[in-house]
Amino acid sequence: MAEKLHLKVVTPTRVVVDELVDEVQLPGMLGVLGILPGHAPLLASLSIGELSYRKGVRDYFLAIQWGFAEVSGEAVTVLAEVAEKPEEIDVEAAKKARREAEEALRLAPPEEFAHHKTVLDAAVTRLAVAARR
Repeated sequence: MAEKLHLKVVTPTRVVVDELVDEVQLPGMLGVLGILPGHAPLLASLSIGELSYRKGVRDYFLAIQWGFAEVSGEAVTVLAEVAEKPEEIDVEAAKKARREAEEALRLAPPEEFAHHKTVLDAAVTRLAVAARR
């Protein structure tokens, strides 16, 4: 059994991460998925959340929005709509998006709740990841 995982995180426009890592945690639709070397094959839907991975004693973080993850052999491949490193996140834009989504949630009709909640979740995740710089 290999001691490392090959993590590849890809969006429609770029490869965000392509590295050997020790552990990966993914924001699955039903909760956080922890992946270590030797993990059973898996295909999972991803939600909005924080993807983290560990290399040695250091942890790294990405803000992820929607996608899929495949674990096969010693590889973890993530296809995400959006994946941002902490230093790539525009904190002021994320704060503005959070404020606007909170206001919209207070005023919006029930049929628009899910949309505004999604925008709020994305903004909160981006701010949490940006704070990890």
